[in-house]
Amino acid sequence: MSSAAILLFLAALSIGGVVGFLFGSSQNTALAGNRTRQENGKLKNGWRLMPGSFGRVALLLIVLAAVQLCCPFVFEGNIKWLVSVGVVLGYGWTLLKHLRQRAAERT
Repeated sequence: MSSAAILLFLAALSIGGVVGFLFGSSQNTALAGNRTRQENGKLKNGWRLMPGSFGRVALLLIVLAAVQLCCPFVFEGNIKWLVSVGVVLGYGWTLLKHLRQRAAERT
């Protein structure tokens, strides 16, 4: 494997990881705000538990499209799947941190 291929591999994984981490962080921030609203009694309807989540998902898709337009070299061949793996790993990291925090609060 050449050094250019290794750099491309790392770039694709890193870009996806950053996008996934930022999306997960925005979801956690919204969850904390909603939890505060619920504790204060300002959250009246359980169906609106995560208001704005559609907008955050739309923003995720827009960011992924922008990355695809700005960095087309990352989306050539099988490398494009590494961006998706990076998104999953980045979001998974924030989800794991959140789950560990909730488990620690319960004990």
